[in-house]
Amino acid sequence: KHLSIHHDITLFSLIKDEVERKHLRELKPYCRKIQLFKRTKNPFVLRNILLAGFSSYPFVVTRNLPLGMKKSVQSELAEGKYDLIHAETFYMMPNIPETKVPIILAEQTIEYLGYQDYMKKSNPLLRPLLKIDIAKIKYWERYFWKKADKLITMSEEDKNFIEKSLAKPLNISVVANGVDLDFFSKVKKNLPKDPTVLFVGTFKWLPNIEAVDEIVKKIWPLVQQKIPRARLKIVGFSPTDKIKGYAKNPTIEVLGGIDDIRVAFATSHMLLAPIRSGKGTRYKVLEAMITGTPVVATTLAAEGLDLEDGKNVLIADTPAALASATVKLLKDFTLQQKLGAAGEKIVRQGYSWDTISKDLDKVYKEFL
Repeated sequence: KHLSIHHDITLFSLIKDEVERKHLRELKPYCRKIQLFKRTKNPFVLRNILLAGFSSYPFVVTRNLPLGMKKSVQSELAEGKYDLIHAETFYMMPNIPETKVPIILAEQTIEYLGYQDYMKKSNPLLRPLLKIDIAKIKYWERYFWKKADKLITMSEEDKNFIEKSLAKPLNISVVANGVDLDFFSKVKKNLPKDPTVLFVGTFKWLPNIEAVDEIVKKIWPLVQQKIPRARLKIVGFSPTDKIKGYAKNPTIEVLGGIDDIRVAFATSHMLLAPIRSGKGTRYKVLEAMITGTPVVATTLAAEGLDLEDGKNVLIADTPAALASATVKLLKDFTLQQKLGAAGEKIVRQGYSWDTISKDLDKVYKEFL
């Protein structure tokens, strides 16, 4: 939306379901041209599995290789005059043919790290297969970091990690994630009587599944000992059957995906984010803060956001410490207000899409 003020944008995007085409009307005012390509709704179809098993690509790449997309990109580049290509995440790179047009690769997270942490806790029988696939992810992720003309990371920490892991300098800029201030600023708090803790995150991402498991099994029992009235609200698309089962506990509500995430923030006293794997900026933390919702998070969940423990967030890393911080925050309304206001200020100053788009615009202009 913001970039379209100064640039002509052609968008090539993946969808999993035909119903997603309804969003085209929202995108058309900002794009000169849009092409959509269907990837499988269920990732575990035979084609994706066979491609991952009999090619050098990992599963996260093969499930994002729709038929005809690479040829369509090639035709578009041949017919039109383009100054640069912006690829969002490394696993979109195989859809781009060989070209002289400069490529900017934006990495939302460092993918192989999330899967690596998950493998260590997975079924021992599956680990050999996962180990092979993660080795492929690591190889191709690093390959495309070096192949791109420019790399964008979400934080200085991610930038430093990439440079250190490759042991060579790359052309890397930091352009943080952001939130829609206008959209989230319309939230009016409507807090319930019972102290309510919120977790938000899509369950297609393994670190979120791990985080909910830790909350329910290790953190929540300690919170309930101190505050029996406390309630836990779990929100996010594609919850597993196991996560849905946590709702058997009368103090836990599993909502799955909801139409308006602002409602979840409006009706929660705090956000709990015990993320322990993966890299990148946590949207849920930014969204909570802009709604004035105070946050308790692990060091990793707060990484890259310039947050300070006790000033605009509470940071803890063990289940016991996270439970203690949660209890402290739920019992202290003044602290809730202080952290909520400080967090909102942080987001307004540095994480609005208007600010972020200007940073990205500077990166684009390096190639113009």
